Amino acid sequence: MRGRFITFEGADGCGKTTQLRRAVDRLRALGVDVVATREPGGSSAGAEIRSLVLDRRERPIVPVAELLLIEADRAQHVVETIRPAIERGAFVICDRFTDATVAYQGGGRGLDPALIGTLNLIATGGLEPDMTLVFDVDVSEAMRRLDRRAAESGGEAATRFDLEHAGFHDRVRSAYLDIAGKSPGRVRVIDANRPIEVVAADVDRFVEELRCRCAI
Repeated sequence: MRGRFITFEGADGCGKTTQLRRAVDRLRALGVDVVATREPGGSSAGAEIRSLVLDRRERPIVPVAELLLIEADRAQHVVETIRPAIERGAFVICDRFTDATVAYQGGGRGLDPALIGTLNLIATGGLEPDMTLVFDVDVSEAMRRLDRRAAESGGEAATRFDLEHAGFHDRVRSAYLDIAGKSPGRVRVIDANRPIEVVAADVDRFVEELRCRCAI
């Protein structure tokens, strides 16, 4: 039986990575074969690309170069990690996928949506998630969380995207909500301003919805 592909999306500071870990642990406790992965960084070459894209560097990366690096990582990721796991029947849960590129490089950076759509299609070979959870959080709350995370790590946890101004994060959030509005059959929006346990209950409900669909 074909596996399923779920993506966790949202602006920086939305808490999606914490929720992904919880969802993976819950599914594994139920005996489900789960592959947890992320973008960028989900392939053998991904760690180096992730470093280039996210690390704070004195040498800036122009938006088009950033986009091409992310798509190169995605092409390798799909072939090496995601498709093989789905084909063997596993649940693949990915921290960011094509929607992140639409939101960050499109909404945030202002790159051409048609270009992003073409590159996403090439990189994925047409693969789309069965379900996407978008964790929506107010920009002011997200930035408070990012500041707290940076302070707790002595600044080491901050990425180039974390350090962007509020206007950038607002455009990313708006782009995610636009994606959700255009894809109601695939995307579920979760209010991530609420406590972790409350958000987790919504995640469990939506993941269980997909599991039940698979069992039919």
